[in-house]
Order: sequence, then structure tokens, then C-alpha cells
Amino acid sequence: MNAAAAQHNDGAPVSAHARVGSGAASARDAAASAGDVGVLIIDGCAIATVDAAGTEYRDGHVIVRGNRIEVLGAGPAPDVPGATRIDGRGCLLTPGLINTHHHLYQWVTRGLVPDATLFEWLTALYPIWAGIDADATRIAATGGLASLARTGCTTTTDHHYVFPRDAGDLLAAEIDAAAQVGLRFQPCRGSMDLGRSAGGLPPDSVVETLDDILAASADAVARYHDPGFDSMLRIALAPCSPFSVSADLLRESALLARELGVRLHTHVAETMDEQEYCLATHGVTPAEYMDKLGWVGPDVWWAHAIHLDDSAIATMARSGTGVAHCPTSNGRLGAGIARTADLLAAGVPVGLGVDGAASNEASSLIEEPRNALFFARQRGGPQALSVRTALAMATMGGARTLGRATEIGSIEPGKLADLALWDLSTPAHAGIEDPVTALILGSAPPLAALLVNGRIVVRHGEIRTVDEEQVGRDVARAQAALVAKAG
Repeated sequence: MNAAAAQHNDGAPVSAHARVGSGAASARDAAASAGDVGVLIIDGCAIATVDAAGTEYRDGHVIVRGNRIEVLGAGPAPDVPGATRIDGRGCLLTPGLINTHHHLYQWVTRGLVPDATLFEWLTALYPIWAGIDADATRIAATGGLASLARTGCTTTTDHHYVFPRDAGDLLAAEIDAAAQVGLRFQPCRGSMDLGRSAGGLPPDSVVETLDDILAASADAVARYHDPGFDSMLRIALAPCSPFSVSADLLRESALLARELGVRLHTHVAETMDEQEYCLATHGVTPAEYMDKLGWVGPDVWWAHAIHLDDSAIATMARSGTGVAHCPTSNGRLGAGIARTADLLAAGVPVGLGVDGAASNEASSLIEEPRNALFFARQRGGPQALSVRTALAMATMGGARTLGRATEIGSIEPGKLADLALWDLSTPAHAGIEDPVTALILGSAPPLAALLVNGRIVVRHGEIRTVDEEQVGRDVARAQAALVAKAG
């Protein structure tokens, strides 16, 4: 394998201001039950470390002790008495993929409104989403997270912003689902306070008051946020978008997040409809509006960020504001093609996201680097994005975007053991000499194994933590109930 340097970004230090809540400890304990093997050796595989030097091995090994990567190198692994061994011959080992933007509740509304613009799609789906409750959210999150795991994801965010009245504890429901599936989780306590009667897009039944949002946001951080190095659960604050929240909510959420030491997330510059809305309502572009309200900085990442001018990219680069690039969803909704190569060239942290399952029914994280590469090349030609840069966006780019570049995103001693072992011995990949090219440009390969925090979550393409067939039945039941309720 070539030792070509991969795109690598340094991350900001992780905040340690917020205390570990009892919910965070519970989630960590639940995740610890999934396939803990003590010392584990993956041997005989190609390895793409995605470290700063782009180190790669044609035939190498990794030794994991507990939840940390202990040793890696070329050739066979040394003997470690009592270790569990995984034969990696014919496989490529990469860092676990990192999903920087999702809406898990949408897993129970996939396939609806397949041919619409973003605003048309939202208008049609909000009445259905208004019927979600804690049970539907738990079912949706379990289905979505299981799908992510099978496509190489070890860390995922979620942006949950729909909180119907009397729906139960929706944030707790998805946190419980993440602990059950076993993924590292960074849910965003989202919010909307600008309903239709106040000039916003969502119906009034799914928006909250400013005071209620701020109280719930502070409570979520106190209950769940774990800032520790090996945290399985962190919280971010995430007002939904410029057309569904007030300026006061954006300002106050930024102040609260910085007081509590957590990150900030929102949708910005996704469509031209949003651009026209912000120009008409605020007299500035979406990017200028967010800058004006203090929504730039190394603790902020924007979802989509498609329609940016040179000035906006320069502001993001100067401030360290990150991007969750969602190429498949952008294509599904016809939202546009992001300036990915320009963002990377400017030094903007760029990670990848599948976005909500209602605008990306596959929700396959391994497909995102390939689609990111294709869209970038549509815009800038065949040299716009390389296969190794695409892989780096899905790993170190995501880690940098989420402020976790010292912990995850590359295969290095001392980092957390979040690893994806891809089986490239299939007929579909035979004859592709470079394993990274086979992974990014070839069909999505099966997972030989997926480790999260040193624990096996997927083995031979099957999830070990949940019964996917039962989850599928639950999802179908929940979707039917939601659609019937809306009708």
C-alpha cells in the first residue's frame, strides 16, 4: 500500500467544564456490556492509520488493550497470552467512521415525500413528526444506529429538534438506544421557537418557548454530558436553523453552551430557499447572520454549508468553524453541491454526515466519502478530492469537527480503539490493488469487525448488540402508527 499522506486536521482540546451526569455514567456502563474482550489482536490486515503522516501498512497488526490502541506496526503481531485474535487477511483496517450530522427520529419516516425541495419536504413531514413520542424515538434511534454500525460508524452525532408536547423524554430515549447498540454518541439537544404563526416554517405544535429550551438544554448537559477522554456520551446545543428559531434563541444558546463548555451545532446555508429567507428577513446571508450572532468558532459546526461565498469560507477558516458535509442528502433533496475542496484548502474542519433518514434512506456512512469525492469532482475536476482525503474526511475530519481529534479518528497508540475492519476479499473487490481505492470507489464492503471503545459491536457483518429483525418489525409498526395519527 502506498504511504501517501492523508488529509489530517488537528483538533481543538476537549472542554472539561461540565460535570459527568448520572445519565452519562449509565450510558457508559450499558455500553461496557457489549463484547468486552480485554486484549484483542487484529493481524494480517492492510492498515490505513489516517495519522498526520498518512502511515499505511500492506500487512500489519494492531493490539488493543481495554479501550485503547496499544501497539501497531508492520508484519505479524507478537504473541500475547490470553488475547482474542481476529484474522485480518484480505481486510483493510481503518479508524471507525464518524457521523457528524443525523436526525435519528426520521428513521421511522423514511420513503415519504421522495420528490420535493427541502421546504416542501419539511412542510409535508412536520405534521407527521408532530406525532412522535419517546417510544417512536427509541425505535427510530435503534434502527438508525444499527444501520450506522453496519456501515462502519463508531461515533455519531444526532440533531433532535422536534419536541411535541407530552411526548415523553425523547433525548433519554435515543441515549438509551445508543447505549444498547454500543456506539459512541454525541446527541445535540435541538430546539425550535419560531412557529408558523411567528413567520417560521414549523407548525406551532412542535416549537417550545425560549425559557423552556434553555432550561431543558442546561438539564441535558447536567444529566448526560461526559467530557472525559474516553467519553461515550457528550451533549451539544443545537437550535435547528435560521428559519425555525429566533435570534434570541441563537444568542442565548451560544452563551449557555460556552458557559457549560459544550459545542454548538445548527443547519446553515443548505438551500437557496434559506438564502432568500435570510436576505428577505435579516438582510444578510445565512453565514453572515450566524457570524453576527456569535455562531462561529472552534466550538461550532454547521450542517451542510453548501451556499457559501469566499468571504464566508474565510470567516469559517479564521474562526475554526467546522462543517458536517452531507453529500447524499444534499443530492436527495437537490440542495446543491458544497464547495468541499475550497473548504479543505482554506483549512476548515470538514467531516461527513448521512443526515436524517427521511432525506437519506440508506443512511450508509461508508457511502458518504465516495459521494463526497464524486460531487467534489463534479465541481472541480478529477483532482478536486483524492480517495485518501475522502477517507480522512470520514475519520479525522469528523474527529476534528467534533473536537475529538486527540481521542478518535486515526489509528495511533494511546487513542481509543474505535476501528473498522473491512472485508475486501469479496469478488466485487478482487483485482483492485490499492485497498483504500477499493474501499472508497468500490461497492460498500462487508464489515469483518467493528470495534467501539475496544468492544466488538459488529462481527462478520452482523450486529451483536441488538436483534435487527425485531428492530425492523418495530420500525414498520411505529411508522404505520405515525402516518395514521397524522392522517
